[in-house]
Amino acid sequence: MTPPETWRLLETYDVEPGRNMALDEALLLLGAEQPTLRFYTWKPEALSLGYFQRFEDVAEREQASCVVRRMTGGGAIHHANELTFSIAAPLAHPLYRGPVAASYERVHAALAAGLERVGVRAHERGDEALASDRPASGMCFHRSTAFDLAWDGAKGVGTAQRRTGGRVLHHGSIKLGRTALEGPIATLWDHAPGLEIPALVRLLTEVFAERFPATFEPGAPTAAERAHADARSAHFTSEAFLLRR
Repeated sequence: MTPPETWRLLETYDVEPGRNMALDEALLLLGAEQPTLRFYTWKPEALSLGYFQRFEDVAEREQASCVVRRMTGGGAIHHANELTFSIAAPLAHPLYRGPVAASYERVHAALAAGLERVGVRAHERGDEALASDRPASGMCFHRSTAFDLAWDGAKGVGTAQRRTGGRVLHHGSIKLGRTALEGPIATLWDHAPGLEIPALVRLLTEVFAERFPATFEPGAPTAAERAHADARSAHFTSEAFLLRR
């Protein structure tokens, strides 16, 4: 029997928005062969725009206290009452091997299995019409694909990938509660009120360990990753990047 692979586990909470994106970029560009699973939250709360979105097309930016642009596509996300995660690994890793859609299915299946343990019956949207969908909106949780996780007739998890240099970063947002910028969406606290983020992280890590399979070693960003974040944090909130064409 093949022994479980060892992954690095990072928990970085209440991090400034630009630095959150810079740390994910560091994991994508500087990471080693060892996969990294990261869980994080934002302080202050922020609205993150998808890489390809036009700044002026997201009306909610006018209500956001902080705006940042991601390195991945998709719609805008209000990072409040939520848990963000990222997974960085080589493209050749079994998690990402094969069609892109298959890698989304593997990650989402693990997330759904974890959410089920706290009473959330999450499932891939498939052909289901969601009450949260609003075609004219630029918000991620108002637009869904067949692979997105939904429950209670609404989208509750949004994820995206960036692939470059033989590596992949898959990051996403798990909605814990509603926010003023997103309106009616599916939230975890509707089914597990009072569930705290550290408990959810432990549960999701256990499920990832079972599914992939892997053991997780708690760690911290390396000196090189921290230096990259120091140098790149301001880029993700800069006017030049926010207004990019």
